[in-house]
Amino acid sequence: MHRTSFAEMHCSIGQSLERVGEWWTPLIVRDIYLGLHRFDDIAENLGISRNLLTRRFDTLVADGIVERRVYQQRPLRHEYHLTAAGQELVPVLMALMAWGDKWATPAGGPPVRLEHDECGQQFTPEVCCSACGKPVTADAVTALSGPGAAAGPGTTVLARRHDLPAYRPGTPTV
Repeated sequence: MHRTSFAEMHCSIGQSLERVGEWWTPLIVRDIYLGLHRFDDIAENLGISRNLLTRRFDTLVADGIVERRVYQQRPLRHEYHLTAAGQELVPVLMALMAWGDKWATPAGGPPVRLEHDECGQQFTPEVCCSACGKPVTADAVTALSGPGAAAGPGTTVLARRHDLPAYRPGTPTV
């Protein structure tokens, strides 16, 4: 089954999903974050086919989320490490994990607990305001048009409601 591409969607969520929305991607990033860096270890841990894992790594490397590092020349073998973009994806996955712990907990309870290195306390990830530090919820935020706001795939109706210009790929928006 071929998934829908969001490459032309004029939306940061759509663009993010184009890069990390394939089912295996969050689990691959999780495994690398948790210290699995070798192809065989990740394939075994996830139970994913080698050809599918190869394709996912090719895409993750091309998208700048993962980098390959040679650890053996003959035969040539690589380890996989998170780039800066991959590292910044980890808190997003932690927030998704917190949602899963609350709303879709596996039998027996949450399988992982997180401990903050700085204070030594276990914690539950939450999204906080970068200005005041208070937690944010869906009902306490107003979405405003950004500098790239325009009508396009994925934003046509919202843009019409906010009287935004049409998006034309390849042209800057104001």
